Amino acid sequence: MEILWIALLIFDIIFFTDCARGPPRVAQKVAHRQTVRIGRTIKLQCPVEGDPPPLIMWTKDGRNINSGWTRFRVLQQALRIKEVEAEDAGTFICKATNGFGSVNINYTLIVIDDSSAGREGARPPGESEYSSTDLMGKLVRPRFTQPAKMRKRVIARPVGSSVRLKCTASGNPRPDIMWLKDSRPLTPEEVGEGRKKKWTLSLKNLTPEHSGKYTCHVSNRAGEINATYKVEVIQRTNSKPILTGTHPVNTTIDYGGTTSFQCKVRSDVKPVIQWLKRVEPVDESKYNSTIEVGDHRFVVLPTGEVWSRPDGSYLNKLLITRAKEEDAGMYICLGANTMGYSFRSAYLTVLPDPKPPFPPIPSVLPPSLPWPVIIGIPAGVVFILGTVLLWFCQSKKHCSSGAIISAQTLPNGHRQQHRERALSPADKDCIGSITYEEYVAQQQQLLLAQAAPKVYPKMYSDIHTHTHSHVDGKIHQHQHIHYQC
Repeated sequence: MEILWIALLIFDIIFFTDCARGPPRVAQKVAHRQTVRIGRTIKLQCPVEGDPPPLIMWTKDGRNINSGWTRFRVLQQALRIKEVEAEDAGTFICKATNGFGSVNINYTLIVIDDSSAGREGARPPGESEYSSTDLMGKLVRPRFTQPAKMRKRVIARPVGSSVRLKCTASGNPRPDIMWLKDSRPLTPEEVGEGRKKKWTLSLKNLTPEHSGKYTCHVSNRAGEINATYKVEVIQRTNSKPILTGTHPVNTTIDYGGTTSFQCKVRSDVKPVIQWLKRVEPVDESKYNSTIEVGDHRFVVLPTGEVWSRPDGSYLNKLLITRAKEEDAGMYICLGANTMGYSFRSAYLTVLPDPKPPFPPIPSVLPPSLPWPVIIGIPAGVVFILGTVLLWFCQSKKHCSSGAIISAQTLPNGHRQQHRERALSPADKDCIGSITYEEYVAQQQQLLLAQAAPKVYPKMYSDIHTHTHSHVDGKIHQHQHIHYQC
């Protein structure tokens, strides 16, 4: 019964494990055609699941979306695009992959440009609340529709980086916008072609000449508003890298989960970014090589591509998938260039596995016995068998002599009883041990000693007398002795 229970347990484990593990699959239906207005934010869902958890990668028109795409952010199961532009229209693919296969979710993104309708009732992004007033012809003074993105008015950027200045507004009638630098209007070439780009002023590959005050002037018949940015382009100096922001930060993750550490480095030249993990003294033998940093030893981890960001910094991520207990510990992001290096550490905590381990399945075969037991058991059996055989042989040798002695002591009244009794196998064995000559000699001695024959125990005989009368008148008398061995 116990073996049957173990077999059923193994079958259940294998069956349910095989059923659960497999390639990624789409958990819910999605609309493959998405529409968004310029300047808005959209989120493309990627509802996939699988065991093991799949890795998700997004592409746009065949190009991988990475951390260098400033307005794009890859979430756990979605892609978020902020401040959508006309160039964002295209084909997006979410590809989920694990060890068993992959699955794709395709999207076609359509970007609506309100300015394409001219002044025939069209409105810029963020003007939806005034749609009813457009029909009524009521005048509405211009207002900024995304003030939270305009709070930082003083911006410092290094040479070679880029910056985007936003002034998205709405009103009725639709307002006009004009950009000025140090009170001088910018040319259309400086602002960019097309109405869609006028709400955001993009300055790329900054030089010291880009420094100054940039003002957006928004107006219509109902009024006007202004917003001014101060841009300062900083000359690059030869110095060691600087880790900006708060990353990497201490992180806690569930057992088997996925997380990542980020490292943002500012450097005059493209730095080398490397991730290290501290090795405990008892675990040093597990690694082929380690390096010493301070009083501790670290192992160098594989590092992905270093991405250049528009603000002149560089970004790198360390991805940790299917976290285990041995993944916990201290991690260091090290940024270096020819002038020196900087580093920052963070700790990863992996929570215990909530699933209790399966009970150990006992082996069907018994565990191996020690050598003394293996040798002692056969030796004991041989000894017992030898003792029984020896006792049996000794009892067989003394059987015949005991039978003769017992026969001499029996009274005559019991002789007939012994004649009629059948011989047992033991009696036959005892009688069989006496030779014929010995038996004849014994019978002659009995006949001489007594008139009637004696019956020996364990030797049952039948002795009777026959009398014959012959023709010549003689009478002959003799005895017949019948014995059985």
